[in-house]
Amino acid sequence: MASLSWKSASKIAIREMHSSRGKFFFVVLSVAIGVAALSGVRGFSYSFRSALLEQARSIMAADVSARMFQQPTHDQQKGLDKIAAIGVQMTPVTEMLSMVSSAKTLDPLLVSLKAVDPLKYPFYGTAQLAPAASLKDVLTPDTVVVADDLLVRLHLSVGDQLKIGTKIFRIASVVVSEPDRLSGSFAAGPRVLISRDGLDSSGLLAPGSHAGQRYLFKVPKPPNGEPISDKAVADLKTRLEQLLPESQVTDYRETNPALTQGLDRATGLLSLMSLVALVLGAIGVAMAMRAHLEQRLDTIAIMKSLGARSSQIMKIYLLQTLLLGLIGGIIGVALGAAVERAFPYLLAHLVNIHATIRVHPAAISTGLAVGVLTTLLFTLPQLLDIRGVRPILILRRAVEQNDDPFISALWQKARKSLAQICAAILIIGGLIAIAATLSDSAMIGKIFSLGLVSVLLVLLAASALVLWGLRVFLAKTRLSLPSAVRHGLANLYRPGNPSAAMLAALGLGVMQMMTVYLVQQAVVHELHISAAPNLPNVFLLDITSNEIDGVRHLLKSQPSVTAPPEMMPVVSSRIIAIDGVPVEQLKLRNLPQRMLRSISLTWSDAPPPGTKAVEGKWWSPHEKHPLVAIDQRQAERLGVKVGSHITFAAEDSTIVATVAALTKADGQHAYSRAEFIMTQHPLAGLPVVWYGGIHATPGRVGELQRALFNAYPTVTVINVAEALEAIRAVVIQITYVIQFLAAFSIFAGAIILASCIAGTRYRRIREVVVLKTLGATRARIATIFTIEFAALGLVAGLVGVIFANLVAHVMLGRMKVSYHIRWDWSLLALASTAILMVLTGWLASHRILGQRPLEVLREE
Repeated sequence: MASLSWKSASKIAIREMHSSRGKFFFVVLSVAIGVAALSGVRGFSYSFRSALLEQARSIMAADVSARMFQQPTHDQQKGLDKIAAIGVQMTPVTEMLSMVSSAKTLDPLLVSLKAVDPLKYPFYGTAQLAPAASLKDVLTPDTVVVADDLLVRLHLSVGDQLKIGTKIFRIASVVVSEPDRLSGSFAAGPRVLISRDGLDSSGLLAPGSHAGQRYLFKVPKPPNGEPISDKAVADLKTRLEQLLPESQVTDYRETNPALTQGLDRATGLLSLMSLVALVLGAIGVAMAMRAHLEQRLDTIAIMKSLGARSSQIMKIYLLQTLLLGLIGGIIGVALGAAVERAFPYLLAHLVNIHATIRVHPAAISTGLAVGVLTTLLFTLPQLLDIRGVRPILILRRAVEQNDDPFISALWQKARKSLAQICAAILIIGGLIAIAATLSDSAMIGKIFSLGLVSVLLVLLAASALVLWGLRVFLAKTRLSLPSAVRHGLANLYRPGNPSAAMLAALGLGVMQMMTVYLVQQAVVHELHISAAPNLPNVFLLDITSNEIDGVRHLLKSQPSVTAPPEMMPVVSSRIIAIDGVPVEQLKLRNLPQRMLRSISLTWSDAPPPGTKAVEGKWWSPHEKHPLVAIDQRQAERLGVKVGSHITFAAEDSTIVATVAALTKADGQHAYSRAEFIMTQHPLAGLPVVWYGGIHATPGRVGELQRALFNAYPTVTVINVAEALEAIRAVVIQITYVIQFLAAFSIFAGAIILASCIAGTRYRRIREVVVLKTLGATRARIATIFTIEFAALGLVAGLVGVIFANLVAHVMLGRMKVSYHIRWDWSLLALASTAILMVLTGWLASHRILGQRPLEVLREE
C-alpha cells in the first residue's frame, strides 16, 4: 500500500467515527465530563479563592504588615522609598498608650491610641462607624473616633471634647470595628483613632516615647486586571524581611490561624478535586477506547491483509483519538464554563462572597490540553497493540488471547514489548506533569503524583490476586454452587475479559471519590471547630488575683455571656539565656532582643483549649520539674527545639526550663496569645495577673462592658466580636464551598465510572450470541450478568474503599488534620459501587438480550 497521507487518514478516521457514533459516545462522554469537572471546579475555586483572599486582606487592611519597634534608619527609609517607587502603596500606623481627659470628669483615663492616615487607611475593608460614615470624612486633624467603652467610662457622647496630650479634640464618631483589629496590639484601655496630623500636633511623639509602629503595604494589581498573585505578596514579604531584620513581617494569610488553615486546606482540597476529575476522566477514556479498539480488530486485520502497514493504521486511529479528545475537550470546556457560572447561583443562600467569574483563556487551553493529552496517553498502549494484530490470529482471539493483566502475564508481555514499557513510563510521566501543573499545592501535587502510580500498581496486583483467589474458590466449590452463580463468577476471569484491568480502574475511581469524601469530611469538621459559635470574642485584661473570683461570679450572672469563661494566669518575666548562651549573644530571626525583656509566662496542666502540641509531648498534671511549651513560630525565631533549655528571670527568681513541646494555637481562645506555657510549680508564689476570654452575644457586648466597668473599673475589655464574626463567616463559607464542590466531583466521577461500565456492553455481544445459540433463556443470561456485575462492583468497591482510607490517612496526616475511619460511609460506598455496577451494566446491556443471534452476528 502506498504511503497514507494525513489527509486521507483523517478522512478514514472521520468516516469510521460517523459510522460508530454509539461506540464513541462513551469516549466523548468520559472526556467531556472529566474536563467539565476539571475546568468547572478549578475555575470556580480559583474565583472563590480570590474572593476569600480579598476577605483575608480586609482582616489585615493590607497585603503585608511590618511591625517595627523603632523608627527606620536612613538606609531602611531609602529601601522603603524604593519599594514605594515600584507602585507599592505604604502607610504607617502608630500605636501607643496615652492618658486622656475631658471637662466632664476630673479623672484621666488610660487609652490605646491609634494614629492613621484616613486618606489611605485601610487599604482593604472599612472601619465601621456609628453613626455610619466614612473614616476619611470624619477623621480630621481636630477630631477623633473612639470606642464605645470610652464614652461609658468618661460619661461622654459624640460631639463632646477630649483632651489628648496638649490638644483638645472633638469626638466625631464611635468606632464599631476596624479591619486590622486582630492584627493590631491588644493594649490596655479603650480604643481611640486619631489622624497622623492630629498625633503630631498633640505633642505625644516626643523623643523616647514608647510608640509602636506598623507599616501597611498594598501590592499594585497587574496591568491585565488579574488578581494580585501570591508570589508578588511573598516577594514583597521577603524583601521587607531582608530590609527590616528586626521587624515582624506578616502577610494577609497570617492574620488569623483559623482563616489561614481554612484557606490552605481549601486550596489543597480544591486542587485534589481537580486532580480527581482528571484521573476519573482518564479512566473513562482508557476503558471506552479499549472497548472500541477491540471491536475494530476485524477491520484492522482486513486492512493488514490488503497490505496496510501498522504505522498507517496507527496513524488513522491516532487521528481518531485526537479528534475524540478534542471534541470531548470542547464540550467539556463549554460544560465547565456553564457549571462555573451556575455555582454562584446554587450557593447564593449559603455564600455571601460574590466571586467574580471571568473567562480565563489559560483555563480553557488547559482544559482542552488535558482532555486531548489524557485521551492520547491512555489509548497509547492500545494503539501500540495494533502492531501485533495478524489476520490469521483475529479468528482465534476470543479463545487464545487473555487480556487479564496478572502480574506474570504483565511481566511476560513487558519483556516482549519495549514499546509498551515506554508507553507505561510515558503515561506515568504525563500524569505527574499534569498533576504538578494543575495542583496549587506542592504537597498535594507531590502526594498525588507519587501515590497515584504506586496505588495503581498495587490495585492491579490486588485485582489479579482477587481473581486468582476467586478461581481457586470456584475450583473447590464448583459442584456446590448454583450454575448461574458459578457461571457469573467464572465470567470474571474468562478468556478475553479484562477483569483485572476493569477492577483496577473501577477500584481507582472508587478510591478517588471516597478519598475526596473522607478528606473533605475531616477538614470540614476541623473548620467547624475553628468556627464554633461559642468561641471567645471578648477579652479581659489586667484582672488581679483579688478580683478573679468576683469577675468569674459576675460573668456567670450575665445573660449576654453564652459560654464558660476561659481564664489565664500570667507572670511577667524575661529571657536571659538559651542553652547557656546569654541573650546578648543570640542570633535571632526577625525578633529584636528587646522583646525578650518582657515575656509573659502562664501555666497549664493540660493543653489549653485551641492549643495542641505539634512536637514533643505535654507533661503530667503533677510534674514538679520546670518544663515549658513554646509556640512553634516563636521557637523558630528563638532557634530552640524540644530538649533545649531556656533561662527565665521573674522577680528575684531564676527558672531554667526544658522545652517539652512545641505548640500551635488556633487564635480563637484566651491561651492563643500565650507563647510560653509552663508547669505550675516553678511559678508558685510569683505575682500573677489574670487575662480572660469569653463569648458574648455580639449585639450585647456594650451591656457587658458597663457591668464590668461598674464593678471592676480597672479591668480592660477588648471587644473583637465583630472581627471574629467576620472570620467565622468566611470559614463557614469555606466549608459550604468545599462540601458542595466535593459532592459535584463525586457526582461527576460516578457518571464517568458509569460510562466505563457501559462501555463493556460491546464485549458481551459475542457471549450473548453463544449462550442463546446453546439455548440459554433471557432470564438465565440476566442472572449470570447480574451476578457478574455485582461481584465486580463489590470487589472493586472493597479494594477502592480500603485504599481510600489509607490515602486519606496519609493526606490528612500531612495536612495536620486528625483522621478517623468512617465505617458507615465505607460500607455505604461498597454497597453503592455494587448497585451502580449492576444498574449501569443493565442500562447499557439490556437491549442485546432482545436481539436475535443472527442480527448480532450481522452487526459484527
